[in-house]
Amino acid sequence: MTNTRERIRIGVGGQRAAKWMLFICVTFASSSFSATLPEGFVESELARGMPGPTAMEFATDGRLFVCQQNGHLRVIKNGALLTNLFMAIETDSSGERGLLGIAFDPGFATNQFLYVYYTATTPSTHNRVSRFTANGDVVAAGSEQPILDLENLSASNHNGGAIHFGPDGMLYIAVGENAVPSNAQSLNNRLGKILRINPDGSIPETNPYFTVASGVNRAIWALGLRNPFTFAFESGTGRMFINDVGQSSVEEINEGVAGANYGWPSCEGTCDPPDIRFREPIFQYEHGDSATTGCTIIGGAFYPSSVNQFPDLYRGSYFFADYCSGWIRRFDPATGSVTNFAAGIISPVDLKVGDDGSLYYLVRGGNGSVHRVSYANSRPSLRISLAGTDAHVRWPAPSTDFLLQSASVLGAGANWMDVTNSVRETDGEKEAIVSIEGDSRYFRLIRP
Repeated sequence: MTNTRERIRIGVGGQRAAKWMLFICVTFASSSFSATLPEGFVESELARGMPGPTAMEFATDGRLFVCQQNGHLRVIKNGALLTNLFMAIETDSSGERGLLGIAFDPGFATNQFLYVYYTATTPSTHNRVSRFTANGDVVAAGSEQPILDLENLSASNHNGGAIHFGPDGMLYIAVGENAVPSNAQSLNNRLGKILRINPDGSIPETNPYFTVASGVNRAIWALGLRNPFTFAFESGTGRMFINDVGQSSVEEINEGVAGANYGWPSCEGTCDPPDIRFREPIFQYEHGDSATTGCTIIGGAFYPSSVNQFPDLYRGSYFFADYCSGWIRRFDPATGSVTNFAAGIISPVDLKVGDDGSLYYLVRGGNGSVHRVSYANSRPSLRISLAGTDAHVRWPAPSTDFLLQSASVLGAGANWMDVTNSVRETDGEKEAIVSIEGDSRYFRLIRP
């Protein structure tokens, strides 16, 4: 047999001030390019025509929302960019300001709430997080509800801007130090920090500095960051990685930990000599123009362990990219190793893994576009749900060239058994119902 399995376990019981100027230049570059990918992977362009994109996020219904720096929020639906804007926010888009981040409420399917991070112009220029309500493919008129207004801005750079809901249901917000390095170490402002708030904007009493800081500064969850433009949570584990853009020497990936101090501006990257006050990066890379160096870390997407579109070795990996060098690399949290994945991309700014198991990347080059990377030699994706002590395993039909097997353990002692007599086909899917009776169970598809 040629084993093409994927297993799923189920159990019961610095120079950075000029970066956005570079963005402006490349926005008008000509369009087409093709990334260099590992053998077996293919890419396709999903949509184009979103000038100055900054971030993207999938809604729970599969639509992909793309932020443009000028305040436009676009929707890609059923593989096509909708002509009508979802909304247009009045924003200051000079320098690195503008519409910079988006997150969907965990209850979006019922409440239709989404949140954005943007540079507000009134009553003075500052960054704001507001909640909006969707009405189909457009925003509900008059639905904006500001939930967080940050300090007034002086410089136009180092805004951060990423926002995501954590596994605890709280909203996490990455804020740059506004080109004032001392802000990052102060508990008297929220700049150069990761913030944590309730969805309504109130501050959880469980925040690490709640009893030390005062007023709005109690929202501080971690500090010592320069310009954390992107970060991500790993589904299932809740692990958080923060990408902090460096000044003159290195780019960092930091593990998000409540109360952590990442050292900026005392240290850029690993402290030399070591300083016990600061949490060191789990990975860093130097500035340069090679296949392993760059100048602006972006992206941040964990490949879920429960998804099986990519081969086994990619599961649990963390993908990150560099805006200047145009590559995507893969960090293995288990070993700390980093390998190259893609190259030849024109100014990538964000990465996401879709429900289909493909890796999506957003680029500013060529008038703004979204690209999908998938594994061409992959087996169908398994979807598993529990009903009592039964596991319902589904995969696309027809898939006559694949056989479902199950085992209770992995490794050399695994006894993989064919699952055949309970397989049925309905509504374009194959389904097997397997009793696991309190045991853990692994499933795989193989080619006979």
